[in-house]
Amino acid sequence: MVPNQKMTALDSFVDPRAPICYGILKPGEHVSDGVPVIKVRNIIGGRVLEDDLLRTSLQIHNQYKRAEVNQGDLLLTIRGTTGRVAIVPSSLAGANITQDTARIRVSSDDDPMYVFYALQSPSVQQQIDLNTVGQAVKGINIAEVRKLKIFHPDASEQKKIAQILSTWDKTITTTEQLLANSQQQKKALMQQLLTGKKRLLDKNGARFSGEWKSYHLSHVAVIVMGSSPKSEAYNENGIGLPLLQGNADIKNRISAPRVFTSEITKECEIGDILLSVRAPVGTVAISEHKACIGRGIAALHAKPNFYQSFIYQFLLWFEPKWGSLSQGSTFESINSDDIKNLKIKVPNFGEQQKIAAVLSTADQEISALQQKLDALKQEKKALMQQLLTGRRRVKVEEAA
Repeated sequence: MVPNQKMTALDSFVDPRAPICYGILKPGEHVSDGVPVIKVRNIIGGRVLEDDLLRTSLQIHNQYKRAEVNQGDLLLTIRGTTGRVAIVPSSLAGANITQDTARIRVSSDDDPMYVFYALQSPSVQQQIDLNTVGQAVKGINIAEVRKLKIFHPDASEQKKIAQILSTWDKTITTTEQLLANSQQQKKALMQQLLTGKKRLLDKNGARFSGEWKSYHLSHVAVIVMGSSPKSEAYNENGIGLPLLQGNADIKNRISAPRVFTSEITKECEIGDILLSVRAPVGTVAISEHKACIGRGIAALHAKPNFYQSFIYQFLLWFEPKWGSLSQGSTFESINSDDIKNLKIKVPNFGEQQKIAAVLSTADQEISALQQKLDALKQEKKALMQQLLTGRRRVKVEEAA
């Protein structure tokens, strides 16, 4: 461990020939063709998204050429959504930036990737938050950006820290891709299995056959529409039952009540399917509580000869389609008739079970990947807090 911690202003990392600056371009100065212009909305997840770039004329670009960006420059959003960071790719060398974005060109004595990570660290993001002001549009003054305090080890240690964090980023990116692939595969599987296009094998190894029958949802499930208790009955002392009012009481596809109510209106049981009937409409979850349900929730459980998990998977598959049924100008909503009259095609009970088992296994794989991703991001955040503040030092000769 090296005891000395050297915190310096961001300005100390900057190439003196190209001081930190923000763009000058305004909305009216954009054209359909010309020099690319990078806005806040283009800076997502550490990268510049190039699909939706605005353009400005070469004449206007030349007027504001001091804000031109080079490959490897860092961009920091300073108005609206502050604190996003990105690196300019080679494809956008020579582009310009708007008033909402600052350009940071790191000197040859320091490592740009280290500064890239430092700007995203919890300590620097906290400084940005503390210095962000304004009412309608919040922002951080460029003078405050220059003064942001960053741990400043020598270039070799900067490079090693950047390499370590880059390795974490690669692992996170790989896990994100695996998660996205699993989600896409589940989506395709639902489309095949829940429409009867693909038939599975029964316990004897023969493919399921027979026609699927069409029902209204009210035929296959008991549906309980929620009713909100009086607010005076709400409490945090465990009196009565947990209250599920809407989407705010659903986390990761399970019930997550925030308060209790001593006035019980309508109830759901453990294992019931929860369906949000107000914006966003159609969100599906499973109740892990015997609870009181408010008017933002409907609860469902399967009738005899129909399989609960199959109905749950069908409603997951139908989830994005509820928008076409929603009503109301203030809140999107669906009513009792919308839910009861929803058409569902159902195979025999054995095939329902088999389909639900296959799709539930896919859900478990997705959940495991999501948990892994969340853990990786949290561990990286903790590591950044240590490495980018000098609390934990690395030796240059050590492997990343």
